[in-house]
Amino acid sequence: IFSPNSGNKEITWMMLEAGAETDVVNSVGRTAAQMAAFVGQHDCVTVINNFFPRERLDYYTKPQGLDKEPKLPVKLAGPLHKIITTTNMHPVKIVLLVKENPLLAEVGALQKCYRVLDLICEKCMKQKDMNEVLAMKMHYISCIFQKCITFLKEREDNLDGFIKSLLKGRDTDGFPVYQEKLIRESIRKFPYCEATLLQQLVRSIAPVEI
Repeated sequence: IFSPNSGNKEITWMMLEAGAETDVVNSVGRTAAQMAAFVGQHDCVTVINNFFPRERLDYYTKPQGLDKEPKLPVKLAGPLHKIITTTNMHPVKIVLLVKENPLLAEVGALQKCYRVLDLICEKCMKQKDMNEVLAMKMHYISCIFQKCITFLKEREDNLDGFIKSLLKGRDTDGFPVYQEKLIRESIRKFPYCEATLLQQLVRSIAPVEI
């Protein structure tokens, strides 16, 4: 276990990349993220909760079992890992990260990526140490990728239309309705109804009208 109590995000990230364990608990039964939250180092909590080792993604770049080909082409692992580990979850930011990489910004690549994200989501929920936060994040990014595919098919290989839809505000008050509906839809489609995090999100959002 390591101590992120100093509040240095870069050192926290370096230690994670070096193999520091995030699930181990200290003498009072707290994980590194819980300790960081306890002392108010919320940036470090964000880094820890968003960390996903590259090796776990590289697993999908090798054929498994009876598969003749890997589920994820090696060339897509780097760009996908960059999106997975981003701490800015705004849908426009994610679409811009897709748009800036020609390897990602095409239908076939995004289809492979979202299927891998769905597999990671499933693994997060079914592993012994369930990680609902990471599972929800993978599902959320997968939903955005699927929406990217829709726009790429309908808008002649251009994601600008998607970004404009996300940013367009309602005439009366400028509220981004499409963006709100996309986020709500991704929560509604989360396939693990028993998840505590899902139930908390639904309780928070359900009573609030758009």
